[in-house]
Formats: sequence, structure tokens, C-alpha cells
Amino acid sequence: MGHAVSYEDDGTPQEQSRRKFMVNMVVGLSGVIGLVLGIPLVATMIPDSKTGGATWSPLSDDEMKKLQAATEKPIKVTFNVHTVDGYLTPADDEQFVWAIKTTDAKMRAARPELFDGKTKLTYPVINMGFVLFSPICPHLGCRYVLDTDGKFLCHCHGSRYDDLGVHIAGPAQRGLDPLPLREHDGKGEVTWIHYKGNEPDHVILSYT
Repeated sequence: MGHAVSYEDDGTPQEQSRRKFMVNMVVGLSGVIGLVLGIPLVATMIPDSKTGGATWSPLSDDEMKKLQAATEKPIKVTFNVHTVDGYLTPADDEQFVWAIKTTDAKMRAARPELFDGKTKLTYPVINMGFVLFSPICPHLGCRYVLDTDGKFLCHCHGSRYDDLGVHIAGPAQRGLDPLPLREHDGKGEVTWIHYKGNEPDHVILSYT
């Protein structure tokens, strides 16, 4: 019984004060250690300030010649996207777009949503006499192909588009996504944009 009673004893005021001091000391030291370890960890999670923002990727001389010689049939144009990420080493990633020779009037007639209203793009749809389509299906992000009938087909879920990117079948909620094109110092340049899929609006997820 004596031992049981001793456990219930809170001790003298001096002993209670020492215990309180030790508890506060442990809590304080834990906070300091957490702060020392946390600051470098948080710093590594913050991207470099030089990253982000759209950049222009030039077409090679061969790809420019291919573009200039194109007819109204879709052609695949490749280029290197220089990716600068706050967490990874900068690298070049080969991408491609589908280029279709057309006019502003034809695109406005076929895809009015790209020029007016809520889904209007903030950059020219037609430049240098071409529209460039992202190769990513606007449904769920698969890569579509040029079918034998001259239409675009996504094998993942069956979405189909005509040569001007009009959605004609399948579950996609919008037509193909045009990408920015410009001529600079005699070269064609492209901005690579990744749009959010499975919705009618053009929501940018990333761009380089």
C-alpha cells in the first residue's frame, strides 16, 4: 500500500517545478530541431525562380523545309522542347505536332469557339498559313493518330476529329488543341502547352 500511495504523491513544489522545467526544455529543444531540419527541407521543395513561363522551341531547318513544302494534308512536325524544372536537371525532350495548311477564314468557320466566347484562345490560331495541333487527345491525354481516311483517331477511347480538329465522334468534350506558332529570325517556333483533358474549356496544366 505504501508504494501505491507514493505513486499518487505529486511531490514537493520544488520537484514539480523541476519536472515542469524539464518538460518545457524537451518541448523547446524539439521545436528547435524541427526548425533546423525543416528549413532546408522546405527550401528544396521551392522551384528555382528562373523556371516556369512559356518558351519558344525552334523548328530545325529540315522541319522548316517540310512545313514550307506542305499541302493541305496533315504533316507531323518534330522539335525539341527544352524543359527547365525546379526539381530536375534541364533537358531536351523531343515532341511533335500536327501541322495543317489552312486559312484564318476556314478555321473561323470550322472552329468558331477558338476565336470567340469562353473558350477563345489568347494567341493566334493561324500563323504562317498553318494551324498546329497538339498530339494529345483532349479527352484523357492519349496520343491520337492520323487515320487512313485523313481524319484523326484516338485509339484509347475512340474520339475522332477532322483535319481542322473538329470533334466528330467519341467522348472528348472539345476539338483538338491548337498550339502557338510564330516566325522568328527566319525560323518557325512552337510553344508546347499541355491542356487539361475531359472538359470543354482550355485550362493550361503546364507549358514550356
